[in-house]
This record gives sequence, structure tokens and C-alpha cells, in this order.
Amino acid sequence: MKTINLIVDGGKASAGPPLAPALAPMKVNISQVVAKINEKTKDFAGMKVPVAVIVNPKDKSFEVEVGSPPTGEIIKKEAGIEKGAGNREAPAGNISIDKLVAIAKKKSNSLGTELKSTVKEVLGSCLSMGVTIDGKSAREIIREVDEGKHDSLMAG
Repeated sequence: MKTINLIVDGGKASAGPPLAPALAPMKVNISQVVAKINEKTKDFAGMKVPVAVIVNPKDKSFEVEVGSPPTGEIIKKEAGIEKGAGNREAPAGNISIDKLVAIAKKKSNSLGTELKSTVKEVLGSCLSMGVTIDGKSAREIIREVDEGKHDSLMAG
């Protein structure tokens, strides 16, 4: 088995570079691989998504595994912004606490061992990007999470 790791635009992989040069030597049907990648990443439209294409060189079969887009990409999409705040004067955007928890639940590459710690990881990204949560600073929400104020949202 041979694995090719790529970063693609969600739902918009194409038969050009970086995909074609990596797959061509293995004589795999590139258009089938592109179609499978686009099908599996369509929910991440507008985001950069890590993808692994695992090829069996013997029978030319392949498998596509999709990773989690970077947390910052998901936050930008949910907040409807192009980029985080360059200066910390005004917030770059705002998301709801419900969306924050939903982002944490989607993360497959979290270092957190439980949802609460993953939520705090996402809050750290919000903090560095200048994104507020329900109009409050990420620091304030981290304090509330530590105090257990949002435990009901993270149950189950």
C-alpha cells in the first residue's frame, strides 16, 4: 500500500497538481480518485482539507481518507469571515456557543481527551483569531467552561 497525503480545497479537487503527478506513476484512474475526494470533502467547501489517498499498486484500487480541516478554517467558515483579526481592537467575527461545541465535536485531530478540553482547544483558536463567542471574549468563555456553566451543552 502506498499513501499520498494532500491538502485540497473541499469539494474542488482537480486532476491537476498536486494530485496527478503523485498518482500517475501508480497508473490509478485519477478521475475516479478526484470524484471520490470531492464527494467526501463537499461538506468542507471553501476550506483546505487534509486528504490521504491509499493506493494498492497491485490491483490499482484506492481508498480516500479525509482528515479534519484546521480548526481556524472551520471557525472562519462558521463566523463568515475571510481571516482572523490582525489587531485585537475589534473582533474579527462572532460564533454561538452551540457552533463552538459543534466544531469541537467534529474535530478528529484534537489533543483533548474529552469534549470539554477540545472545546477549550477551539476557544484558544478563537482567542488567537479575535473571534468572540456570543459576544464574549474567548477568555471569558474559557472561564465559564472551567466553572461548568456550559456542561449541559457538552453532555452526551
